[in-house]
Amino acid sequence: MDVRQLRYFIAIVECGSISRAAQRLNVAQPSLSLHVRNMEESMGVKLLFRTAQGVQATEAGALLLHHAREIVGRFEEVEQAIRGVDAEPAGEVAIGLPSSIAEVLGVPLVRAARAEFPKIKLRVAEAMSGYVLDWLRQGRVDLGLLYAFVEDRELRSSGVLTETLVLFGSVDDPAAADMASASGTIGMKQLAGMPMILPSPGHGLRDLVEQHAAKADVAITAQWEIDAYSAIKSLVGDGLGFSILPDHSVAAEVAAGRLRAWRFDPPFQRTVHIVEPANRPATAAMRAVERLCRRTLRTLVRDGAWGEARMRTSV
Repeated sequence: MDVRQLRYFIAIVECGSISRAAQRLNVAQPSLSLHVRNMEESMGVKLLFRTAQGVQATEAGALLLHHAREIVGRFEEVEQAIRGVDAEPAGEVAIGLPSSIAEVLGVPLVRAARAEFPKIKLRVAEAMSGYVLDWLRQGRVDLGLLYAFVEDRELRSSGVLTETLVLFGSVDDPAAADMASASGTIGMKQLAGMPMILPSPGHGLRDLVEQHAAKADVAITAQWEIDAYSAIKSLVGDGLGFSILPDHSVAAEVAAGRLRAWRFDPPFQRTVHIVEPANRPATAAMRAVERLCRRTLRTLVRDGAWGEARMRTSV
């Protein structure tokens, strides 16, 4: 039994007559009757009940009709999908972004997708990096941007840009007045004993700060722990301590004179990776969104919207 025979059988039952089905299908009636006999012989059951008015499906035929419609419908969907691979990308694509990336990339990416790929429905999901990673493994998002490099049987990563992290404090904090060197930078060792406002343990940024501090043989004192970047900036602005965030996250407050920022020497940086499933093929829409994401990132970096970030040479 093949898809052609299933199509013939559906037409016969819907037309209620082999002769009418033959006309609809543009197939010779004897040939159509032969297909039905071959199907009945191969399955060992009668599929059609012949009457003076035409034919009707038997109980077995009705069961075959139900499944035949599903199989033929699914086959036609596959045909359309394959033919559409080289056509305009369409469908839904979900991308997961950490909050610090979403605040810079989210809106420009949606605008670019709307302009370039009107048939793609782009869904942007925002959460902490750990949740985005879980969503990728569970298949709840198709793409993700993460600060961690991930490479296993399920996922693969590609570094796209490197961003700069800065120490920042309140402009009204007298302790900050003479912290920087003549070049305006600060060393990691100077964080020893400073009251820090950091995300909670397990947060990607907190882990990264502690790793760099350990390399410099510095003990970090987290006076306050809170995950939201907006809350961290507010507490630092109130003079409760210092913190470390990407330079683009505090650029507006520094420009407005509400916060003061210092770059590290040597530079403190982290890499943003595009992460995608390695265990399933990407759709045309997914590939289009990934390429669009890379182009949008290049534009943001070129225009200075991502602070002092630099694109990776492989992008």
